[in-house]
Amino acid sequence: MGKSRARRFRRAPVGPAGPEQRRDEEGGPEEEPAAELLEKLQHPSAEVREYACASISKLLQQKHVIPAFLQRDVVRCLGPLLMDHSLAVRETAAGALRNLSACGGFEVCDDMVTKDIMTPLVALLKECSTGLDTNQLSPKKCREMNKNYIEDIANEAINLLWNVCECNNTAVYIFNKEGCLEDVLHYMKKFSTNVDLAISVANCLQAVTEDNPDLLSSFNASAQQILETVMLCPESTMKHILLRTLIAGTIWNIKDTIPPGSLGSMVNAILKIFSESLAIDAGEMIIRMNEAERNRLKLAAEAETEENMSDVIDNCVLSEDDMEEIPKGKVRRENDISDLLPSDKWELKEVTALLMAQQTALEIIVNMCCSEDPSDDEWEELSSSDESDLFMENSYNEGSGLLMSPLCLSDEVNSAFLNNLIPKKILEKTTFPNSVALDICMHNPSWKPLIKKLNAVQCRALTCLHSILLVSDVDCLGGPSALQSLAQHLSQLVFSKMELPTDTEFLEAITSALRALLQTMASKNISQCMTPEQLLALCEAGIHSSNASVRVNVVSILGISGSVLAKGQDTAETLKMIGKFLLEVAMKESSLVVAGEALDALFDVFADGKEAEKASVQIKLLPALKEFQPVFKMRMRKEGKGQYSTDQLCVLDNVKMNLRRFIAYQETLGKTPT
Repeated sequence: MGKSRARRFRRAPVGPAGPEQRRDEEGGPEEEPAAELLEKLQHPSAEVREYACASISKLLQQKHVIPAFLQRDVVRCLGPLLMDHSLAVRETAAGALRNLSACGGFEVCDDMVTKDIMTPLVALLKECSTGLDTNQLSPKKCREMNKNYIEDIANEAINLLWNVCECNNTAVYIFNKEGCLEDVLHYMKKFSTNVDLAISVANCLQAVTEDNPDLLSSFNASAQQILETVMLCPESTMKHILLRTLIAGTIWNIKDTIPPGSLGSMVNAILKIFSESLAIDAGEMIIRMNEAERNRLKLAAEAETEENMSDVIDNCVLSEDDMEEIPKGKVRRENDISDLLPSDKWELKEVTALLMAQQTALEIIVNMCCSEDPSDDEWEELSSSDESDLFMENSYNEGSGLLMSPLCLSDEVNSAFLNNLIPKKILEKTTFPNSVALDICMHNPSWKPLIKKLNAVQCRALTCLHSILLVSDVDCLGGPSALQSLAQHLSQLVFSKMELPTDTEFLEAITSALRALLQTMASKNISQCMTPEQLLALCEAGIHSSNASVRVNVVSILGISGSVLAKGQDTAETLKMIGKFLLEVAMKESSLVVAGEALDALFDVFADGKEAEKASVQIKLLPALKEFQPVFKMRMRKEGKGQYSTDQLCVLDNVKMNLRRFIAYQETLGKTPT
């Protein structure tokens, strides 16, 4: 206990294809029952099958309808259509399965693999790879001569593969066994003409290369050359920035294949790409792209007005027979699926790509810091037994207080961090964009989802900050004054509004960052800028969070701050408030992990010092802990097994031992003349 460990990020399945639908929408294929649509999948007409697949794809974006389709074995109904003789059916079937995997989540992806979706999916991917260079066009897409139908199918299939591999280890095993890497990399060669397909491939590669040592031998010189070529592409669109970011993440995942002599330059190249992404101001990009969209729509409206005027003139001289021919291009036939496909909002897509690039970069930086962590066994040794021994030998006798010493990044990563100004750019991302950009998102329905993405970037930046604080020394972070400025910045993020934040993800991120910052500052005897009143207010808000990590963070923050205050003068009253708060958490908290953290915090705060001794007597700490000790032991016996991991139980055992020792220590204080 008492240590905060940097988290590793794993992403949820990728979002669905096409525009998200609301449940209260009237009309459309959602009125047709699942059974009827699934029956149409067997229709002899390819157009009917295509329409059924597209309708199912649209419906599967609504989570409440997914169970009805699963009950009717939608996976086994759609799976064979991945190899349908109609290319249009293949694309829409792959799109429907992609949406099912994205909106259904991990359990649905597991079910899809169990029902052998990988067999037709792998066959489709290999066939598309073989036919990728034939440039075969769909008859229905001849009007869009720039579109390659094989690439469209491949894009849907790659997204489906990404989702199931992100969620299911068996899917990754099949990916390795069937040699899918070669086919997937073949698609990547199209990055210069089809960046959307390349982005899907890069997302998939990042997923399948994470924690997959069996795949490393497949990354020969040719495979690495493909990735390097993409990383070096000069295009500056946001989609290309996202593509380079994802490829950089993949190269980090396969770093064990890089010769040691090239490791430093490789890490620097990766962080240079991340730095490029993080340097862009998302708020300014939203403003520019929104203006570009308004201009485009204005020009389109003017052009449409001119076309309508021309049609009116032409219609004056048309015969009735001529007029009957007009609906071919103007009126949607019954089974037309054009309205089920997303419209081309390139400006919005550019902003979305930027935010995804920034979020991805921040997540990979977090994982880069985590990869420097000790193993799980080493971690438990650090956070449990060693800490307990130090607690008894140093904290009590020498009054030094138990505080975390930062871990260390490798020289290559640390140097690249500084060369590319990564800490500075992470700090910039912890602040929300300007009010003008937010106003645009709030008042434009299609742009409103960007707010959630902006929140995600801010939270990832805070988590990233937490990780860097754990693994960097004070000088690399800019020295004591920089840390004090950072503390003021984080305080402003929390206390700048009338009400304290309640968003769980933000609270976890901000409290994790604060915890790591205060640990670092306390270990270097740097004065803290947050007042005890502010800390208590934050902890009061955080302790009621449904997220146990938030509650662990806030009690740890109090423990760190209290241990610093205990060394000062005239702090007994504040220590009393902190002690009462931590005692109440320890005794009433439903989670044993949080209760254990509260006890650890109490040990830190009241380990030593005249003010701490005075406060402990006034709040009757010793009798309270003696009364609580058997309760804590009983809770561990009853709740421990089954509810908590082995690692957590190991730490809780040490808390139990430290509680016994702390009580003994407090009893010796009572016998010592003042």
